[in-house]
Amino acid sequence: MKLRWFFSRQFRHTWDSWAGLSKLRDAQRDLLDPQDLLLLDAALQAAKAALDANDDDPTLAARAAELEQAAQQWLRPYPRPVWRDDVEVLLVAIALAMSIRTFFAQPFKIPTGSMQPTLFGVTVQDRRNDPNFVMPGLLARVWEFAFHGAIYHQVIAPDDGEFDHAGPLQKVFGIVNKQDLWVRCRNGAVLPVTLWCGPDETQFDPIEHRLGLADDLHRPRPFHKGGAILQCVEYTGDHLLVDRLTYNFRRPARGEIIVFKTKDIPQIGADQFYIKRLIGLPGDSISIGDDRHVRVNGIRLDTNTPHFEKIYGFDPDTKPSDSHYSGHIVVPDIRSVLRSSAQQLKIRDKHYAVFGDNTVNSLDSRYWGDFPQKNVMGRAWFVYWPYSPRFGFTIRR
Repeated sequence: MKLRWFFSRQFRHTWDSWAGLSKLRDAQRDLLDPQDLLLLDAALQAAKAALDANDDDPTLAARAAELEQAAQQWLRPYPRPVWRDDVEVLLVAIALAMSIRTFFAQPFKIPTGSMQPTLFGVTVQDRRNDPNFVMPGLLARVWEFAFHGAIYHQVIAPDDGEFDHAGPLQKVFGIVNKQDLWVRCRNGAVLPVTLWCGPDETQFDPIEHRLGLADDLHRPRPFHKGGAILQCVEYTGDHLLVDRLTYNFRRPARGEIIVFKTKDIPQIGADQFYIKRLIGLPGDSISIGDDRHVRVNGIRLDTNTPHFEKIYGFDPDTKPSDSHYSGHIVVPDIRSVLRSSAQQLKIRDKHYAVFGDNTVNSLDSRYWGDFPQKNVMGRAWFVYWPYSPRFGFTIRR
């Protein structure tokens, strides 16, 4: 390509016409009449000769006009060209999006609270006993959801009564949760309360407890006529991008937050994606001391260990608590492979072990041991929604 291409609009126009018509000629070569093909080639050769000779603009304009006339006369038009162009752009966009998702950055939603307070799953704040609570208007609720991922729920009681039971969770269009919560009124009537966009149920924390309809012992809480059966704010889990590129060039490092598949973990029994902090590498021996610090091959991890500054920055005189950095605790459960500080977990070759940052509420390698490194999808990279203190690259530690 000549330097003139950068300075002459006519040169660029003629060049683009020649290049575009050459591609169409090649695409329709088998469909064109041999005589028409010769005439089309002659127009292309004349235009290319003018470009190579760096002819003046009037000559190039004449060659471009000949190309346009040749295209109209001898090329076969495509049916519905506008539709064809739109479909082509759509397919390219889909291919590009799938390539980015597969090889560079994949969206991921935090499913549970096992990584709190580093990353949050769905959380619910019961506001029934908050005298200052005011249900926002529609525009305010839209704003709160769009920027902070907050969904407001409020149901006023038509009569005295209490929570009775929860119906099955349903997925509408595969993306929106719908669930009927049944309440029993004083007159004996059992009425449904439909909850849209409600949180997923978990085996550890049923929905009636999460929404404030039952106490810590799962006993129904009564409500009174004119009061709130349900009054809470639901916060969606953090949505982040998973870096799928880095681990193609190096192995995961201890302390990094990774996303992995659970298909080879029998204790979970489902093919899901989990997110945890990497603790054990191939060949390591892992144990948890009574001081709530992990030992790797007998060496104690502490606040000086990269990626563990917050995990072990707790007050040793404070008991472990949910959704707070409390180190790591052993699980005195028959299902656990680390039931005491004397037990060790030996990591097999090409396997990893992971723990959740929310040590009192995390199903992790303390229960099911290690898992194959081939299941690692990537590392947590960037929280893109909702806007919160965790927004951005704050998860790198």
